[in-house]
Amino acid sequence: MNICKITPPEATVCFTGHRRIAQEEMAALSERVADVTRRLYDAGARHFRCGGAVGFDTLAALSVLRLRSAVDRADGIRLVLVLPCADQTKMWAARDKEIYDRIKAGADEVVYASVSYSRESMLARDRALVDGAGICVAYLNSRSGGTAYTVGYAKSSGLEIINLGSREV
Repeated sequence: MNICKITPPEATVCFTGHRRIAQEEMAALSERVADVTRRLYDAGARHFRCGGAVGFDTLAALSVLRLRSAVDRADGIRLVLVLPCADQTKMWAARDKEIYDRIKAGADEVVYASVSYSRESMLARDRALVDGAGICVAYLNSRSGGTAYTVGYAKSSGLEIINLGSREV
């Protein structure tokens, strides 16, 4: 993958992907996310938006936090969590919530798309991730669902799509 020098709004990257990732794929996908995040950073990306869900969003956010701790913080790398609502974790497993809380504590900014959970709050979150970004890093393996919706919205908004999944965009 060849990534050229990035300028605004391309300096803002959004991540979107599936919640369910096969356990045997997790380590390799985590490495691919870290690699593309580093390449985008090296090319000039500084703002990274994640949706705060389990699965790919978690991998992406942790990758940004690791990168930020490895580089000069004064260089402007920022993690922004764009969440559907404040109570999205109320039905989550304790382990997932623990990781989420750690990511949230490390984020530079937390934005809520809605006051309470609804299907519309999820779609509003997906659109907010994309709006103002220049690049969408996706893990897309299906034609339907929230990830397909977000990638479709990103594509129609003119974003460059980097898909780490198996589905054509």
